[in-house]
Amino acid sequence: MIRTLALFSLLAVARAADVDWPAYLGDKASSQYSSLGQITPDNVARLEVAWTFRAGGADGENRSQIQCNPLVVDGVLYGTSPDFQLFALDAASGEEKWRFDPAGEGLPKGGVNRGLVHWGHGDEARIFYANDHFLHAIDARTGKRIAGFGQAGSVDLKDGLGRDAGNLYLAANTPGVIFRDLLIMGMRLGEGPAPAAPGHVRAYDVRTGQLRWRFNTIPLPGEEGHESWPPEAHRSVGGANVWSGFALDEARGLVFCPTGSAAFDFWGGDRIGENLFANCLIALDANTGKRKWHFQFVHHDLWDRDLPAPPNLVTVKRDGKRIDAVAQVTKSGHVFVFDRETGEPLFPVEERPVPPSALQGESAWPTQPFPLKPAPFARQVFDESQITDLSPESRAQVSERFRQVTPHVPFAPPSERGTIIFPGFDGGGEWGGAAVDPDGILYVNANEMAWILTMVPTATGGSAASGAALFTQLCAACHGVDRRGNPAQNVPSLVDVGQRLKQPEVLALLKTGKGVMPSFDFLSGEQKQKVVDHLFGGAPAGNEAGRKEEPGGEAGAMGKIPYTTTGYNRWLDPDGYPAVKPPWGTLHAIDLNRGEFQWSVPLGEYPELSARGIPKTGTENYGGPVVTAGGLIFIAASRDEHLRAFDRRSGKELWKARLPAAGYATPATYSVNGRQYVVIACGGGKIGTRSSDAYVAFALPE
Repeated sequence: MIRTLALFSLLAVARAADVDWPAYLGDKASSQYSSLGQITPDNVARLEVAWTFRAGGADGENRSQIQCNPLVVDGVLYGTSPDFQLFALDAASGEEKWRFDPAGEGLPKGGVNRGLVHWGHGDEARIFYANDHFLHAIDARTGKRIAGFGQAGSVDLKDGLGRDAGNLYLAANTPGVIFRDLLIMGMRLGEGPAPAAPGHVRAYDVRTGQLRWRFNTIPLPGEEGHESWPPEAHRSVGGANVWSGFALDEARGLVFCPTGSAAFDFWGGDRIGENLFANCLIALDANTGKRKWHFQFVHHDLWDRDLPAPPNLVTVKRDGKRIDAVAQVTKSGHVFVFDRETGEPLFPVEERPVPPSALQGESAWPTQPFPLKPAPFARQVFDESQITDLSPESRAQVSERFRQVTPHVPFAPPSERGTIIFPGFDGGGEWGGAAVDPDGILYVNANEMAWILTMVPTATGGSAASGAALFTQLCAACHGVDRRGNPAQNVPSLVDVGQRLKQPEVLALLKTGKGVMPSFDFLSGEQKQKVVDHLFGGAPAGNEAGRKEEPGGEAGAMGKIPYTTTGYNRWLDPDGYPAVKPPWGTLHAIDLNRGEFQWSVPLGEYPELSARGIPKTGTENYGGPVVTAGGLIFIAASRDEHLRAFDRRSGKELWKARLPAAGYATPATYSVNGRQYVVIACGGGKIGTRSSDAYVAFALPE
C-alpha cells in the first residue's frame, strides 16, 4: 500500500509538471510563450528526435503544405495533414489515436489550415476545425462530428453574412478563439478584381453552432464608419476580414481583431474613402460584438497591407507603472503598441503625407500613420544603395530594372510603370506572428525582400465580356498575363493547359476552385465558357460574338474594374536570389517597455553562398517563433529546412536540426510526464521547396 501511494505521488508530481499548448499560438493572448524551462541554453545542443509522425496526404507535384500550429491538451496532440485531415496523437510517442477526413463524409477540402480550437466543459471536449467554407465540431475523444452542432456537426460560413455569398470565395484558414460559450471566427476571402464577400466577424454558440453576434467590418447605413465608404459600397465591396487570428483578454472580455484590406487590393476607385474597418485593430466586447475602440494602420489600402498576424497581449512598464498593452506587427515591418483598454498609442504615431495615385478613378488617401518607436524591424526604402552586389551580373540586371520602375518611397501607389513593394507582400511581419515574454520583450521574424507590382488596364465597354478580358481581370494576377504561372507561389502555367486537362474539367475548376484557387462560380455559364475558350485557343469562329451575356448578379459587375495586375512578383536577380542586399530574413528582439531593439540577427542561410565565404544572408521565411522561460527562442520558418534555437537574451544561434522539409509553421512546446518537447510541422511546399507530411518532435534524451 505504501509503495502504491508513493507511485501515485510521483505520478501526481509528474502530471503537475505537465504543460499544454492548448490554444493557437500557445494561449488566447497570442503570446507564443511557454513557461517550460527544462530545455535551456546549456543543454539545448543535446536535443534529439523524440518521434516523427507521417500524416499522409502530401502532394509533391502540387507543392502541398502544412502550416498548422498543433494543439496539445492533456497529453494529446491535435494537428492536420497536408490534405486537411484532422488527427489526434499521443503527444509523448507520436502514435495515432484517431483521424477525421472531411472527404469521407462528402465535405469539401481546400485552402490551408494553420491551427485548431479546443473547448472543454465537464465531460465534453470538442475540437473546432475549419476547412474550406465549413466549420466542424469534432468530438476530441473519438474524432467524430458532433451531430447537435449546426447541420450534422458543421456550419456553413457562407451563411449569416447579411449578403448572399453563395457563389463567392470564402475559407477559414486560421482558427477562431473561445470566449465562455462563444467561438469567435474570422475567414479568408477573395482579394482580386473579382467580387468578394464582406469580412464580418462572427461569434457562434459552441454547443449549437447558432450565430450569436456579428460585427460588420464594412459598416451598414447608420453604423459608425459607414461614412468612410461610398454610400452603396456595403452592397458590393468585400474584404476587411480577419484572416490572421485573434487575441483575447479573457478577464476584460475584449477580443482584438486585426483586419485585412478591402477588395480589390490594388485599385479602390469603387471604395473611395478611408474604408473603416479595413486594415484596423478592433477591440470588441467579446460577449456582444460591440466596438470599444479601433485603430486604422492603412487608410484606403492600395498595397495589400493586411494586418498579417494576431496581436500580442503584453504587460509593459512605463514610468514605474505596469500597463496592460496590445502590440500589433505589420507587413511594413512596424510595431504599434496600444493601451489595451483605451486604444491610446503608448509611443507617438504621426500621420505623414504620401504620394497621390495617377491611376484612372483612384484617389489615394493623402496621409498614412507611422509609429515613432520602436524603429521598423525591416528596411523601409529600396534605393540604389540597396541593390544586390552578389555578382556584377546580378547588380547590372537589377540596376537596369531599377531604372525602369517608379522610384521607391513608402506608400508609393500602384502604377502601370511598376511600383516597388518593400518590404514585400509577405512582410516584414507575416502570419507566423511575434512572441512576447513576461519582461515585455517582443520577438519577431521578418522578410526583407522587394516585390514589384505592375498594374495593367483591363478591357472595358463591349469587349469586357470577352474571354481574354475576363482572364485578364480574374486570372492574370496569379497566372500572369502571359499565362506562364508563378512557380514561387505554386501557381501552375496555363500555357499548355489543354495537354493536361479537358474543357469540362477546367469548367468544373472554375465552379469549385481547388486548393488555394478560389471558386469563380459567381460567373455566369456563358462567362465561364468564354474563359475556357480563351484558354483552349479561342472560341470557334463566330461563337464569341454570337453569345448572349447573362445579365445581373455578381457576374454583371465584371468589367467595372479598370485595372488588374501582372501578379505577385518577387524581385529576384538572374540567379534567383533577392534583388536587394542581404539580410533577406531576420529575427529581432524589441523591448516594448522602452521601444528599443535588444538585438537583430539573420534567420536562415543559403549553404552555397556560405560556402563562397558570403556572411549568413538569412532567407525568406514563413511561420513564427516560440519563446520559453528556459531562455530560448525556437523557430523554423526559413527555406533551408532547419529548426533553430536562439538564446533569448543575446540572439546567438545555439542549435539547429535538419527537417524532412521546411517548417513553414509555428512550433509548439509542451511537456508530458515531466519531459519537454518541441514539435514542428514540416510541410514545405512554398517558394518552390519540396513538400512533406511530417511532424517532428524533439526532446532531451531520457
